Amino acid sequence: MWRKIGSCLALLAALTGTSAQAEETAENYTDYIALKPFVTNYGGPGKVRFLKAEVTMQVETPAAHHAVNAHLAHIRNDLVFLFSAVEENQVDTVAAQKVLAEQALHAVQQLLQEETGQPQVSGLLFTSFVTQ
Repeated sequence: MWRKIGSCLALLAALTGTSAQAEETAENYTDYIALKPFVTNYGGPGKVRFLKAEVTMQVETPAAHHAVNAHLAHIRNDLVFLFSAVEENQVDTVAAQKVLAEQALHAVQQLLQEETGQPQVSGLLFTSFVTQ
């Protein structure tokens, strides 16, 4: 009988430890979602210019990861329009590119706020950025 009680206590301790680990993992959750590269023309009429950007978004929860994936087509659409609307002076320096990344983050957060009620994305990074 004591052996069964000991086994039950060991099982209970293992389950409690797993639950605590799951809570700790959820609190420390960070994931990155890499999007397919964006290639678009930009700068309006005149000389044809091209922009290629690889974008990675940071999410803090598995639910946010799911929400981003569920609205990925809409996110890509909005980012293509944002990138194609920029002028040359908005991409010609690193500082300008950081501003564009902040604008892209805000656009994604606004879209997800409208669709899910929460901004979901905590960061947006350009992992590659080339203009021609």
